[in-house]
Amino acid sequence: MTNTKKAILEVCAFHVDSCIIAERAGAARVELCDNPIEGGTTPSFGTIKTAREKISILLYPILRPRSGNYFYNDHEFAILKEDIAMCKQLGCNGISVGAQKRDATIDTERLKRIVEWAGPMGVTCNRVFDCAPDPFEALEAIISCGCERILTSGQKSAAPDAAVLLAQLVKQAGDRIIIMPGAGVKSSNIKALKAISGAHEFHSSARTIAPNPVTYINKEVSDYGNVYLADESEVKAMVAALQ
Repeated sequence: MTNTKKAILEVCAFHVDSCIIAERAGAARVELCDNPIEGGTTPSFGTIKTAREKISILLYPILRPRSGNYFYNDHEFAILKEDIAMCKQLGCNGISVGAQKRDATIDTERLKRIVEWAGPMGVTCNRVFDCAPDPFEALEAIISCGCERILTSGQKSAAPDAAVLLAQLVKQAGDRIIIMPGAGVKSSNIKALKAISGAHEFHSSARTIAPNPVTYINKEVSDYGNVYLADESEVKAMVAALQ
């Protein structure tokens, strides 16, 4: 059977300007994050509020109180609850979140509570899925929690390297949950990834290092870091490739 669902792109944005670029370039949704080098953590109140004011497409901040694993202690879980309330207050459409047990399986008890707290916002289960020992078991666990999609690289560093597994996950998921490939997704591979996996939602940061406008840089200091922005032409190319 031919998949007739419209294919869409979600942009992982590490800057409000990237959110604006994503909307202008035709993306359907933004996953708003802080800390690109750490794999994405919860953005600030001000960042989420400003992004919500500047874009009209779907906005899903990542809620991740720190980098590292997704095995949260009680204090971190309490932080998640407060951040969910913040996202509701600011008019977000959903959140991207994950929770795991010590053995790296999905913490269904906590994820169910997160989904309850989030309602009526949607919930994407993020790449905690890629940390799970058994992807097919993790898929069923996440479905049981009421999440609407899973962001996954197919348990590889880059989703295009896991197209076959992603196709198996899409087939097993059926209409019960959306499988959204992400990581390493580019305009040069998204069309083939779509064809092989059968997925219809895709995730990419399309990020590039923004030029530093500051005229003096102290080369003895090494903690400047970089500002990452979405490459508008690359986002447009991915959107076009999905049509």
